[in-house]
Amino acid sequence: MADLFGDSAPPPPARPAPDAPLADRLRPANLGEVVGQDHLTGPEGAIGRMVAAGKLSSIILWGPPGTGKTTIARLLADAVGLRYAQISAVFSGVADLKKVFAEAHEHARIGKRTLLFVDEIHRFNRAQQDGFLPYVEDGTVTLVGATTENPSFELNAALLSRAQVLILHRLDAAALDTLLARAEAIEDRSLPLDPDARAALVASADGDGRFLLNQAETLFSIQLETPLDPAGLSALLQRRVAVYDKDREGHYNLISALHKSLRGSDPQASLYYLARMITAGEEPLYVLRRLVRFASEDIGLADPQALVQCLAAKDAYDFLGSPEGELAIAQACLYCATAPKSNAAYKAQKAAWRSARETGSLMPPQNILNAPTKLMKDIGYGKGYAYDHDAEGGFSGANYWPAELPPQRFYAPTDRGFEKRVAERMAWWEEARNAREG
Repeated sequence: MADLFGDSAPPPPARPAPDAPLADRLRPANLGEVVGQDHLTGPEGAIGRMVAAGKLSSIILWGPPGTGKTTIARLLADAVGLRYAQISAVFSGVADLKKVFAEAHEHARIGKRTLLFVDEIHRFNRAQQDGFLPYVEDGTVTLVGATTENPSFELNAALLSRAQVLILHRLDAAALDTLLARAEAIEDRSLPLDPDARAALVASADGDGRFLLNQAETLFSIQLETPLDPAGLSALLQRRVAVYDKDREGHYNLISALHKSLRGSDPQASLYYLARMITAGEEPLYVLRRLVRFASEDIGLADPQALVQCLAAKDAYDFLGSPEGELAIAQACLYCATAPKSNAAYKAQKAAWRSARETGSLMPPQNILNAPTKLMKDIGYGKGYAYDHDAEGGFSGANYWPAELPPQRFYAPTDRGFEKRVAERMAWWEEARNAREG
């Protein structure tokens, strides 16, 4: 096994020990055996082309756990004839990096370049990431970093500019089934599962090949008289916990998907993404805050009850707690998804705020100003104010805009939902105002 802090690691043994973990015994011996990443390792993929040319550039492997990042790094070193060194950003510090770079420099002097694999590279701080730059630039090391986090957020721009980001896909059902077939071949027996349970086992891995093989190893170790069905499998093994960090990209991806599904009036997809977040451990009050925002931003006066429903869901969740209160969140989600949509209020707010910033401190017309003192009355405050309740139709048609600013049009209601009635009222007021001005 490689020294944790950078000593050269020997190539994977051709025949792992019989008692080695199943995942180690099934570790690919070449890039062609890597499953699920043909878009990278195939002849037309970025890695396939680099290997064919015999020249490897620094790369960042970005993908979910259990998709082959470490395996690909090891095989790349063998494929292009580079010395292999590995460190983990979880355990390594500045001293460990200096040791790695010093060893790489010594090997470079005798013509042996080093592929440095950095697992969890996003865990290095900005200063430590900057420390890689001179050694990558002068060719002392070819950097292969692995991360489960979005490099755009977690890695320095300077480091990203010197490395190619390659995205690994979560393993699909076909790739996972291939891993199970290889496991059965090396064990020389079938998994004790009926076809439905086998499909359930693949689904439970959630795209993580390592997790799947660990589950398969557990099943191989148990003596069963009859194959398990899905219920028996569920009782014996647990599903893999969904990958979801509440302060990282998974969080933002799912809330974006929920918001877009709501905006697109798809209640089924909206409920799915809501469930994804809640079952993964998202704070329900965060979801409720987003629903309240959505009710104002994307529904507005097309259905004023949307905001009421979302606030009522928040009160219901506060009162009931989890899991009972989650039904109120689902109800609010479905209400928002099926409500008529309008961003007219959102656009109006943005336009009005912009106008207020641009026009500064314009004085409102004197006739609509209060006059609590004699001086204010003497200089004309409140003079000529038309009290709308006394006007015909309860509408005076007065001008309420500053003298230096012509009337503006911020809010333009749609013809959907309740806003259609609002638009009719506004049209009547405008017609009446024009008639009285005429």
